[in-house]
Order: sequence, then structure tokens, then C-alpha cells
Amino acid sequence: MIRIGLRDARAHFGRFVMSIIAIALGVSFVVGSFCFREMMNNQVDQMMASNSDADVYVRGNKEQKDSSSSFSSSSSSDSTSAESKSYNRIDISLVDTINGVKGVDTAEAVYEVNGLVLVGKDDNAVSTTGGMTVGMGLTKGTWRSATLTQGRWAKAKDEITLHTFAAQSAGLKVGDTTKIVYPDGPADVRVVGIFSTASSQAGAIIIGLNPQTAKEYFQQQSGQVGTARYLTVYGSAADGQPLTVAQQQTLADSINAALPSDAHAVAVTGQSVRDDNAASTKKALGFIQPLILIFAVIALFVGSFIITNTFSMIVRESMRGYALLRSIGASPVQVFVTVAVQAILLGLVGSGIGIGLGWIMVRGIVMLMDRLGTPMTGAVDPSVSDMLVGLIVGVLVTFIGAALPARRAATAPPIQAMNETVNPEKPVWPRGVIGTVMLILGALAWLLCWRIALADDTGVAVSPWNGFNDWLKSLGTGWPLGIGAGLVVIGVIVLAPALVTPTSAVLGWIPAHVFTVTGRLATRNLSRSKRRTANTAAALFVGVAIVSCLGVVAASAKASVAGIVDSGLKSDFSAMSVSNGQIPDEAINAIRKTNGVDTVSQSRMLMGVTYGSGDDAAAAMTFAEQPSLFTKVFAPVTNSGDANAALRNGELVVGLQVAKDNGWKVGDTVKVNGRQVVVDEEATAKAQTDYQAQVKAKIDGLTAEAQQLLASGDVSGAQSKSAEAQQAAEDAKNVDPTTLVKTKTETTHVTMKVGAIIENSIYRSMVLMNDDAANKIANQYTMFTIMLFINAKHGTDIDALKTRLIKAVKSYYVVNVQDRDEFKSTMSSMVDQILLVLYALLALSIVIAIFGIVNTLALSVSERTKEIGLLRAIGTSRAQVRGMLGIEAAIIAVFGTMMGMVVGVAAGVVIRVVYQANGLSVLSIPWNQLGVFLALAILIGLVASVSPASRALKQPVLDAVAAE
Repeated sequence: MIRIGLRDARAHFGRFVMSIIAIALGVSFVVGSFCFREMMNNQVDQMMASNSDADVYVRGNKEQKDSSSSFSSSSSSDSTSAESKSYNRIDISLVDTINGVKGVDTAEAVYEVNGLVLVGKDDNAVSTTGGMTVGMGLTKGTWRSATLTQGRWAKAKDEITLHTFAAQSAGLKVGDTTKIVYPDGPADVRVVGIFSTASSQAGAIIIGLNPQTAKEYFQQQSGQVGTARYLTVYGSAADGQPLTVAQQQTLADSINAALPSDAHAVAVTGQSVRDDNAASTKKALGFIQPLILIFAVIALFVGSFIITNTFSMIVRESMRGYALLRSIGASPVQVFVTVAVQAILLGLVGSGIGIGLGWIMVRGIVMLMDRLGTPMTGAVDPSVSDMLVGLIVGVLVTFIGAALPARRAATAPPIQAMNETVNPEKPVWPRGVIGTVMLILGALAWLLCWRIALADDTGVAVSPWNGFNDWLKSLGTGWPLGIGAGLVVIGVIVLAPALVTPTSAVLGWIPAHVFTVTGRLATRNLSRSKRRTANTAAALFVGVAIVSCLGVVAASAKASVAGIVDSGLKSDFSAMSVSNGQIPDEAINAIRKTNGVDTVSQSRMLMGVTYGSGDDAAAAMTFAEQPSLFTKVFAPVTNSGDANAALRNGELVVGLQVAKDNGWKVGDTVKVNGRQVVVDEEATAKAQTDYQAQVKAKIDGLTAEAQQLLASGDVSGAQSKSAEAQQAAEDAKNVDPTTLVKTKTETTHVTMKVGAIIENSIYRSMVLMNDDAANKIANQYTMFTIMLFINAKHGTDIDALKTRLIKAVKSYYVVNVQDRDEFKSTMSSMVDQILLVLYALLALSIVIAIFGIVNTLALSVSERTKEIGLLRAIGTSRAQVRGMLGIEAAIIAVFGTMMGMVVGVAAGVVIRVVYQANGLSVLSIPWNQLGVFLALAILIGLVASVSPASRALKQPVLDAVAAE
């Protein structure tokens, strides 16, 4: 029976081509997703080994929730890593204690400054599609994996050392002068060195700064003074080489023994930190594989319909042969095996091709990323396990697709099968009933989802039963939404055969009246095999449904943003930073001084603010605003209270979501906790005294040496030592006093009243207060401007003012000034990027759908060979035959597309309603896009009919008439 199956597979190989292509596409995405994930993981491991290469790290010993972690930079050399956990910060004075431990070569805090902007040789900001631009305080021995290849390390604020990739991207070399935009504005700098690292930095621009400069900006940017997340330690046991894990543990134990009991710090091995950071980064990048797997699932799901159609036709044609096998003693299992062998062989061939395509796809992605400025050095070749998974998936999907036709071949009564070439199709009404029930259940799930969302937003109970309501609240909206979508999609696929006859009559009405003969024949032909027609249409249905759904969500998001800007935004211009979010004070002053500017409203973010006491304190994004916010910038949508009066009176204006999460209402008093960086008078006085004592001791020592030399008769030596003493005294007079100022971070606590609750979608998750209140909680070290709203003086030419504003901020590089339309367009462009993925999904669906329609028509033509021959014999022209098949294909494509659009739009409407409170306030259906889909469907059908029609007309008329 296996030999018979192999022989049949060879005989039907031409009909398997479309199925092989479908399997290959699906498997390529499966293999590509696993291969890409492994490449990214390998890249992360390489970068962790390079960027977090210390032998031991000293960190806090208490895990905690750090509400400011999103806005602060870490002080460790893992510049491109993500922290898996957050711990209490530790005092950098521990460096002295650690350096005194036996086995320690160097210990220090390495400071980083995120969001810098490097200006290239062409006087434009350097940017890539890869990582951020980060500055690190580097000197000899700071970062073991960094190798200085040219020049030296930076020693002053006006000097920088560039990573090789940064230098190449900027077109800079040692000796060149350029600019760096620091958080407080641009500065002229000179490139004094270039360094390389042991691994690719995946597109990150890394700038080596003078350590003191990096420390100052880190403290200014993060609001953390005198503390660090990590202290990096390199051991001396391996003569400058990395320590083994055992040696790392030994050194960590020695450091732990030396750490003061009140330090709240612990030493851990570098390998454990690398493992934690790698796991965290891999988790953050984990969304990429499911994204690629979505394409794989669609390809294989749609491909399964093509496989089923192919085997259904082959079984129907071979039914007499199977009946003959049964009549001479073959069992049903043996007949099933005959068909299964063909399916397995088909799966193996398709999977093999798919594995190769997956490898090519990942290679192509890596090449594209390299061109876009994100070089990757991780392994890109699929592993044995990747290939095995692809092979299993391809064979399994093929076998499942062929199982039903194989079962039909095995269980058909031999006498009936021998008397009929084609068995009559079963009634489709049971599927219609089942599909309708599933659709109703899916609609009910969506209704429940909407009710849960409404209850969350308004507080209205879903039902009279409290226990049921609590269960629904814990369930959330995700499960009902997903279950409803699954039931609706599967329900439509089950119901589709019952819709073929009425739908083809409706869709075929125009062709039947325009092309009387061919149109009617095409419409009737579709109803002959309702299941096959429905399965073919399902290939387009799935892809179009997904794209239509997300298209509605995307269009609604854009319309909602536009609505917010049109109805709420009152200012003429906005300004924001394109780098780290912070707008330099000098740029703000330049904007204020621009001719024609009336008012400039600053939106300043307060870092690390919490509300409440102890462990129950809740974090929320907090902003300081001018009292004119609601009169000149944004109109408030008030839930309760008076937002404008509250902001002016120094009360809290709370977003609705924050108020709900914390159970606040207007009139409540709330404890607000913040941070301020202040001068530590005692530590500063001690630093000044210590410095004076050091200078006096140095001068006294040099003077004593001079006297000794003079007594021994060495006059020139004595004069040299005296000169050194005088120079030390002169240097002490010229020392920068700010270097002796010591600061500390103080926690602030202020009790404030909730004055208003607002519903504006952009403010729902925020807390707002005026500048006077904010200054009691934070200061310039823990609060920075991220947004400006600019109003023009009455009668000012808006276009001319925009030109002056752009000119005023040009020298700051990072500040982007936009008018209302541009601001709206920027917000909408984020949605447009999502649409690129949608179009990729649609393209994949179209490609596979074309294969499916071609396959179905080819099988249909083969089945109707005699019929087509008779039509040609009685005078039907070649053009009419082509037209008949073209109309069939177009109706199938439009049928699938319309089902997809109806289901997709319905799902998009439900999603919009469910997430209305999250900003999707306006429903927008992209009718133009849907119209393009419909026109594309007709074109797809016509294109798909070309090959089957040519095959039908190739056979001589007499041969076709004589065919059985």
C-alpha cells in the first residue's frame, strides 16, 4: 500500500505544487521565527558578556519597586542591557572599602548618561534604527571589553572618545571637532580617541566621556547623588583576564565580609548579573517571535484549506481505484495509509523547501538591519531543533489537511464508489446551523466584553449578582474578546458552505446580466461543490478579517488623536525633544525670546513621585503645569470638581484612571512623596576641611623636602621643590569650589487635596499640579521639561513665527517645533507604522489565496473536462470559457473578502467600544481601504483564473469530449 501511495503521489505531483508552496511559506515563518529568536538571544548573550563584563557587582540587598526606573539611567557598564530586578541604591563611598579588599584590581561606579545626541560631520544629529545614544564615563581600566584603538580617553568636558560604530556613523575621526547635545544643551567637543568592543552594540551610539562629566550629568538626569545601582569590580587573580565563576564567587565572598553591616549592599558574581540581565532583555524582545509566528499560523491555517481541497479532488477522482482495492481485500486502514503516504511525502517536500526559505528570510533580515544601522553578529543559521520543529509542523499540518479526504476514501462503500466517479456532496444545512450557533455565542461573548468594559469605566454593575460581577472583573475584557473572536471566525468558516448558493446568486447577478451565458454558468458551477468553494474563500477570509479589524482600530486611533487635537488643543505650536525627552533650559529661553511668542507653557515631569504611605504607596506619572494649562493649552474634560481652579489653587488634578485605581474622589487629602537633591552642609564643610588639610600637608611636605635638599647643598633641587609647593598653593586658590560641594537626596512629604478629576484620554493615567506645589516636592535635579506649548501673540503671522521658532532652536538639534497639523500628524504616524504590519499580513494572505483559487479552479477544470469540451463543441468561444472561469474565481475572491471585511469591521468596532476609555473615543471605518480590498479581490480572482483557463483550452475538443 505504501508503494501504491508513492506511485499515486508521483502521478499527482503537478496538483501538489500549490500545496507545497503553501506548506513551504508556513514552515519558513516557523523556522524563521525560531532562528531569529536564537539569533537575538545569541546577540544578547554576546552583548552581556561584553557590556556587563565585571567579575563582581556590588548592589543593594533589598529588592524594591523603583517607580523612576523608566526615566533614570543606570550606573553600571551594561549600557545596553535591561535590569531584571531593581534594588535599593548604595553609597558610592563603598568604592574605597572594596578597593582595599585583597584580590580586587579596580572598583568604581561607572556613570551613564542616556539620551545624548551626537552631531556628525555633516552637522546633522546621528541616529540609527538600533539602540539609543549613551555617554559613559570611561578611562583606562573602566571597561575591560573596551579596547582603545586610536588616541586616548577623554579627560575634560570638551573631549570625547567614540566607539568605532559611532565614529563611522558620524563620519568623525580623531582630531575632529563636533557638538554633543547634553541634557542642558549643546557643547563643542573634540574627538580624542576611538575604541572598539568585543561584540556588536546592535546600533547603539556609545560615547566615552570624562568620568567627572558623566557623573555630573548622571546626577542631574537621574536625581541620584552619591549613590549607584551597581559598583563594578574587576579582580586581579587572573592577571587582567576574566575570572572563572568559582573565582568570582571567592572574590564576592571576600567583599561581602568587608562590607559594613549598615551598607545595605551585597556583592554578587558578574555571571549572575549577566544571566539576570540577559534573561530580562530576552523577555523584553520576546514579542518578536510571536509576531513572526502569527504569519506562520496564518500561512499554515490557510494552507490547510488548499491541502484539503487538493486531496478531496484526488480522492474523488481515484475513488474507483480505492473501491477496487477494497473489493480485492484491502482494509479501510490500508486505503487510509495509501492517502496518508502521499500527505507525508507532500509535507516532507514542502517542509524541506520551507526550512531553506526560513534560513534565507533570516539572512535577509540581518542584511536589512545592517543596512539600517543595526549590525548583528549573532548566529543566523537554523539549528537542528529549528529544522526538526519546522519539519514536524509541516508534516503534521499536511497530514491533518489530508485526514478527512483519506477517511472518506477508506470508509466509502466499495459498490457505491465503483458506480460513481464522484460521490454526491453531503447536505450543508447542518454546518449552517452549527455555524450560526457559534456566531451567536461569539456575539454574546463580545457583548459580555463590552459590558465588562462599561462596568470598569462607569462603575455600573454587569449583573445583580456580586459574586458573578467580581469574577467578571477578575476575568477582564481580554478573555471574552478573544473567545468571541475565535467563535466568530470558526463559526463563519463552518457556516460558509451554507452561504455559497445565496451569495453566489447575489454576487453573480451583475455578471449573469452582463455576460448572459458565461455569467450564469459560472454562478451555477460554484454551487456544485459548496464546501470546496467555501474552503477556498476562507483562504482570503482569514487575512482580510485580521487586516480589516486592525484597520478599523488604527483608523479609530488616528481619528481619536485628531479629535483630541482639534477639539482640545488650544496652543498654536508644540515643542518636544527627539532624544531623551528633556528640553534644555537654554532652548526654552530661546523660544520665550522669539518675536511673536505670547505664552510658553512648560510640562515638567517629576521623577519618583508616589502617593500614600509605606508599602501601599502608589506610583503615578506626575507633571508640573502652569495655571494656564486648561485655558491656553488643553480644554479639560471634567469628571468632577473644577480642574482650572484646582490647578490655580495648588490642588491635585487627577486622571480618572488614577483616581479609580486609588479610590480617590474630590476633596480627599493625599500624602505626596517626592525627592529633592540639596546641598549637604556637613559633608561639604568636611570636604573643604579635608581638601585644605591635604593641600597644607602637601605644601608642608614639599617645603620640608626643600629644606632638606638645601641643607645637603642641592640648591637646584631645593628650588624645584619650593616651586612645586608654590604651584600647589596656586592650584588650591584656583580650584573650582563646586567640586567640593557635596549633595544628598532628601525625601519630601507634602499633603495635598484632590481638587478635580478629569477624563481627557491623554491625562487619564497622570496627576497634575502647579509649579509652586511641585517645587515643594522636587527641584531641578528631579524634575525636567519634556513638552512646551506655545501661543502666538494676537495678529502674529503663524507661518512666519514658525520659521523664527525653528531657527531659534536649530542650534539645539534635539528640539522639534510643530504646528497643530504637524503635531497631529506625528501622533498619527505611530499608527501608520502598525499599518505596515497589516499590509504584510494582507500580502501573505493574498499570495496564499491566489494559490488556493488557482488550485481550486485547476481541480474544477479537471473535473469538468468533458463538460468544457462539450461547451466548446457547440460553439462556445475560447474567450467565453476564460470569462466563465474568471467570473468563478472573482466571485470566490469577493466572497472571501466580503466575509473577512464584515467580521473584521465588527471585531474592530467591538475593540473600539471596549477600549473607548483608553483613548479610542472616535469610531472610524476606513471605507476607502475596504474598497481597495474589494477591487483587489476581483483582480486576484481574474489573475488566478488565467492558468486554469489556459490549461482547459489546451486540450483538443474531441479529447475533452471523450474524457471520463
